[in-house]
Amino acid sequence: MSSEIAILLALAIPLLGSVLIALSSAYPNVREGITLVTSALLALAVYSLVPTVLAGARPTLDLVDIMPGAPLRFTVEPLGMLFAAVASLLWPINSLYSIGYMRANQETHQTRFYVCFAIAIASTMGVALAGNLLTLFIFYEAISLSTYPLVTHKGTSDAIQAGRVYLGILLGTSIGFFLLAILWTWYSAGTLDFRVGGILAGHVHGPPLGILLFLYMFGIGKAALMPVHRWLPAAMVAPTPVSALLHAVAVVKGGVFAVVKVIVYIFGLELLNAEAGSTHWLLYVAGFTLIVASVTALRQDNLKRRLAYSTISQLSYVVLGAALFAPLAVMGAALHIAAHAFGKITLFFAAGSIYTAAHKTEISQLNGIGRRMPWTMGAFAVGSLSMIGLPLAAGFISKWYLLQGAFQAGRWLALGIIVLSTLLNAAYFVPIVYAAFFKSEDNRLLEHGEAPWPVVVALVATAVLTVLLFLFPGTALRLAEQVVGEVR
Repeated sequence: MSSEIAILLALAIPLLGSVLIALSSAYPNVREGITLVTSALLALAVYSLVPTVLAGARPTLDLVDIMPGAPLRFTVEPLGMLFAAVASLLWPINSLYSIGYMRANQETHQTRFYVCFAIAIASTMGVALAGNLLTLFIFYEAISLSTYPLVTHKGTSDAIQAGRVYLGILLGTSIGFFLLAILWTWYSAGTLDFRVGGILAGHVHGPPLGILLFLYMFGIGKAALMPVHRWLPAAMVAPTPVSALLHAVAVVKGGVFAVVKVIVYIFGLELLNAEAGSTHWLLYVAGFTLIVASVTALRQDNLKRRLAYSTISQLSYVVLGAALFAPLAVMGAALHIAAHAFGKITLFFAAGSIYTAAHKTEISQLNGIGRRMPWTMGAFAVGSLSMIGLPLAAGFISKWYLLQGAFQAGRWLALGIIVLSTLLNAAYFVPIVYAAFFKSEDNRLLEHGEAPWPVVVALVATAVLTVLLFLFPGTALRLAEQVVGEVR
């Protein structure tokens, strides 16, 4: 199979799956079987591209010319390959989890759920494989629109209001800032292609460069930099498989991926370092978001809200790494996209498992629950280790490279922020694990065991992947090293 066909399949398989899912709405077993088969086929198509990229090739596919000099272009480069590989690997696992969760909780509109999920994954592939800014923007917007029905899935007044906040902030920032930045880039550089070293050198400099960077960073609202972060905790009204999609597979990962992509392939590290007086403000914004979100997470008793603010904080590790404008820090940022995906989806899977089996949503209700749900809380402990950045979990590797990048750039403030935030991560995760396993069981707990087996198998699988990425990081490291090699 040629690389061009593999790219086309990566985009087409989820879309075709969404059509077949819709047509099989009257047959739940068939519908869910199609979901699983489609997700597995996507993973095969995406992973067929990995050896080609590792060998140094950069396959490109142009579909149509949207406007002169700006086609709908897809190019597989190392950063996009890493993102696509993570998303495509997690979709079949999330699909298995969704089957167990949606059936156990007797959720309505399940066909719509699976259809929108497949379209969101197709849009994610478009973002990951985008070869220019116009293509990236189109699929970035498609993610927002396709996930809106998922956020509002329950149809309650709270869900509808959360959907308004979700779509209002994401569309408002992307149209008001991101699109303006793209038009400015087109006017200044005469191209929207992603290129090694960037395309803006010699075209934009001084304070205008800082303003353009501002438009990009806050226009990419899915990266959840404060103060454009409120959509993320608001979206926690959605079913847990949707929360997992938002935090680990598609939405926020699409945001921080776009941030790194723009910094590396539109601005270029050399230009950003040369114009440090206008661009280093991003480091302070990312650091502020990282610390404030961590402190806010400490105050949340609702488990999903604590995880939501944890995500806001963890995303800023990626932005912080990119904002250091140092090769090793960029490598750490790329690796953290993968590490956070595996760790955070495990945590959300565990939260959904607790809700399904015990109908508990608050952290204060979880005393002793680890004795009844050892697989769930064991996986939660692994995800927590990764978020803190401790060995035997993938988060250690990405934080290690972020620390090295801070040393490389001589940015001691960034070093302090990473250390302080790590302590805060421990402060809001360790007490949950301790209470679950070592505190006396709450008398209010009902008689229950683990959630249905698809839920448990899925969360154990992502916990295992979190450990395997630590033990065998070879492919992820090689892709991240290629990104660094391209920006040096």
